[in-house]
Amino acid sequence: MTSIRISPWITLFVALGLASAAAYANQPTAGKPGASQSALPRGHVAIDPSQYVGSDTCKTCHEDMFKGFEATPHWKTTLSKKGPQFQGCESCHGPGKAHVEGGGDKSKIFTFQGATAAEVSDRCLGCHEYGEEHANFARSQHNVNDVSCLACHSPHHAKEPQGLLVQKQPELCYTCHTNVKQDFNRPFRHRVEQGLVQCTDCHNQHGGFLTRQLRATAAQDQVCFKCHTDKAGPFVFEHLPVKTEGCQSCHSPHGSTNPRLLKRAQTNLQCLECHTLTQDSGVPALPTFHNQSQKYQACTTCHVQIHGSNFDEFFFK
Repeated sequence: MTSIRISPWITLFVALGLASAAAYANQPTAGKPGASQSALPRGHVAIDPSQYVGSDTCKTCHEDMFKGFEATPHWKTTLSKKGPQFQGCESCHGPGKAHVEGGGDKSKIFTFQGATAAEVSDRCLGCHEYGEEHANFARSQHNVNDVSCLACHSPHHAKEPQGLLVQKQPELCYTCHTNVKQDFNRPFRHRVEQGLVQCTDCHNQHGGFLTRQLRATAAQDQVCFKCHTDKAGPFVFEHLPVKTEGCQSCHSPHGSTNPRLLKRAQTNLQCLECHTLTQDSGVPALPTFHNQSQKYQACTTCHVQIHGSNFDEFFFK
């Protein structure tokens, strides 16, 4: 009889599949599709639905708070069909029956006042962790430094309707990032304080994979190219720093005392940071006839297409 040889890879895949099936079978019933209970928000525990009293009951004592709640996008939770743990006030504060029967005892319900930053954020992420904007909050600098959602957002008393912010940008960001505020008071700056640009246009305040929580890599600089479309390219002759180090290799993004937000007052000094005669460097040095004490100080007088060119490798016109 001819024997059939089974590949060890097939054996491995079958074993992994059986292990996954066994792990799924051991999960709590509430977490499975078609289970009798709906999936619970993050930070919530399985509780008898009879422990929920509904937002109308909360309104009898907290009428002012409820009016503020009704004016926010959170009122839509009252229409949820997933279950009482997803509806209205109790979707954030937990079941309220014991709180009501206890005469308003705060220890019988979750209150955000006095809760740790981790507890607050865990409650909010129960609903808000499934979008691209909030998915990386766990690795954000705000979370690492114990800045909770309520440091910037107010579900009941928001001063800014967009995002339920406690204060409008950039003043809200300045409360912590005081070192940046002075940059926007310099002679040449992005017009953030005038409201034409917002901090969150360039930074994802809820976290990401990039340094300074930027919304784009330095090599692509999609953040800058949203406005500076003429610099985006692609070009036949690329200026290497634009692709490898990004716009910040030459420009200060927040503000500068130099025109065009340049890091150096003199254009030639900016260029000489790379274009110097250095051993084993692939960057071409300045020609010997470029006298830096005279007319050749402004490199961009001749090299006008400095961000890239479709016509000349030396970025001439």
